Parts: sequence; structure tokens; C-alpha cells
Amino acid sequence: METPKFVNIYTESSPNPNSQKFVFNFYLLENITLDYMGNNGTENCPLAQDLYAKFSYIQGIFIASNFITITKSPEADWFEINLELKEYLKTYIQDGKPMFLDGIQQEVAKEDLKTNLNETPQEAQIKSVLDEYVRPAVESDGGAISFHSIENGVVKVVLKGACSGCPSSTVTLKSGIENLLKRMVPGVERVEAVMA
Repeated sequence: METPKFVNIYTESSPNPNSQKFVFNFYLLENITLDYMGNNGTENCPLAQDLYAKFSYIQGIFIASNFITITKSPEADWFEINLELKEYLKTYIQDGKPMFLDGIQQEVAKEDLKTNLNETPQEAQIKSVLDEYVRPAVESDGGAISFHSIENGVVKVVLKGACSGCPSSTVTLKSGIENLLKRMVPGVERVEAVMA
């Protein structure tokens, strides 16, 4: 990633009171998302390692196209921590520190391709509906949704970012996503969220 001359970051709240979206004026990633719940698995993302090391109230970091969703502990107050996080992110990037290790995009894309090669027509249809109708709305709330599996009519999806642990995600899952998939994909009876 080439460091832009001017870094601008603004925040957007999400339906999850413990998650906030930090939106950048440039792209961080293309066609992939990265989700770090806790400091485990952050070895390919120096930025996530640094955030966890410096701010004890951070519980989750989700990185997508042009935003980072940070999930905080319930005790922390956005009013008190918002500015320090924005300033930290801006300084980190302007100083030219690495956000990701080289090749991370290709690694994730290869894994996705392997998964796609083995999918059934029904799985492909479910993914298509999620991509076209659900993903844009979920991303606008600072999260992501991905297909996990289908068995006996039960579709399992993984919720990431602000959607993971959000009080309203159950309602969205049942009244929105489940109804949509039941209507558009034959054989779908129920939708459930699972941990990645």
C-alpha cells in the first residue's frame, strides 16, 4: 500500500454500541476482509498487533476496503477514546509503518479460491444472494457476513466486525437474511450465525 499524502479519517457509529467504524479517504484492502478478535492471529498485521499492545480496551479489529471497525470493552467510553484512536491511526499511517505483511491479499484470495472450487450450485446461489443483497448493508454498519455451510436446509453464516456480538444482529439474521434466503434459494429453511 502506498501511503497517501493526506490521511483523513472520520468515524461512523454502528448498531453495536461497542463497535465504531473508522473510515479512511483511501483503500486499505481490495476484495478481502481481515478479522482479529483478540490478539491471536495478528502476525500478518503489524497494525492490529500495535493496536492491541497500546490500547487494552480493544476487543476486536475488523479491516475492510476503506474502514477499520474497532470493538471496545463495554467499560470504555467512545467519547473518551475516539479522538486518541483516530490520531493514533492517522499518525501510524503517515509515519509509513506497515499495516500488513506483503502477500496477505494473495494468501487470503488463494484460500477463498480453494473454497469456491468445491462449492455446490446451491452454495454458489447463497453466496451470490449474500454478496448482492446483504453484504452492502452489513458493511455500511461496519461489519461483514460470509457463508459458512449449509446442512439439512440450515444455512450457517459468520458475522464479523460490528455485527459480531451486536444486540440487533439476531433480529437482522432472522427477519432479514433468513427471509431473503428462504425466498430466493430453494431448500433454505433457517439461518444461524456461527463463530469463525
